[in-house]
Amino acid sequence: MEYNHVPVMLAEVIRHLEPRRGGRYIDCTLGGAGYTLALAAAVGQSGKIIGIDQDELAISHATQEISLRNIKNISLVRDNFKNLEEIAASLFGDVKFDGIVFDLGLSSAQLDDETRGFSFRGDRPLDMAFGPESVKSTVEIVNRYTHGELAKIFRELGEERRAGRLASAIVEARKSKRIETTADLVSIIEGLWPLRPGRRIHPATKAFQALRMETNGELDALAKALSAAADLLKIGGRLVVVSFHSGEDRIVKHFIRERQNILAITKRPLVPTVKETDENPRARSAKLRAAIKIDNFQIS
Repeated sequence: MEYNHVPVMLAEVIRHLEPRRGGRYIDCTLGGAGYTLALAAAVGQSGKIIGIDQDELAISHATQEISLRNIKNISLVRDNFKNLEEIAASLFGDVKFDGIVFDLGLSSAQLDDETRGFSFRGDRPLDMAFGPESVKSTVEIVNRYTHGELAKIFRELGEERRAGRLASAIVEARKSKRIETTADLVSIIEGLWPLRPGRRIHPATKAFQALRMETNGELDALAKALSAAADLLKIGGRLVVVSFHSGEDRIVKHFIRERQNILAITKRPLVPTVKETDENPRARSAKLRAAIKIDNFQIS
């Protein structure tokens, strides 16, 4: 399938990373390679970019783009960014980096991939894994988690106020039929909260988000990767994170606030312009936080 994805807040990301000629940068969430390609152009042939993604589709697309453009300063790695420290060491040893960026949202291509279940549109396998190394199986979560476990992930990861009611409906439905596809799950959700004309957000949005995050262990991976990123940055190196979920943003905010040698350079999270959200509605919940690594002796 054709890989389509519009990088969110690209101008703001590049502005806060301040890429320089000959610099070394890591894009921890390659996706459509928007950030990676922009950084590769900014650093020139003497610089180096690492692009990481767990999704084979993203790696394959980026490989083709890099080959077509004859770009020589990008290394692609198919892995989970929670292994950031090991990835960087395998490529560059103990070299420090000038900047590291995370875009924690799903790519449009992942949502449109009919072989997986990231989207609640259509009838697809209930598979929200980014790759074969994902922590859990979405189907097993839906069919085996207890009522309490389901309610917890819908409430904490999906921020669904009616989490208990949704968990009850799923537990009841699976008594008569195993829930195997996105259509099976959407049918249960729409049975609780029917679609309303003109409604901007589908009633299944929060549940699908929660299941994806649970399947891939996303919050734990983010916390581990942020710690590794801080260690890998050189003094003056920059960290930029674009998140789409309040739990993710909270982890980033607390990390920047509590890590002694990481100093915020955005007093509050930046959000996309109205023009960008009009052109790319999937950007509407994005929040960008940026920070710089400082020497511990600079802290007063």
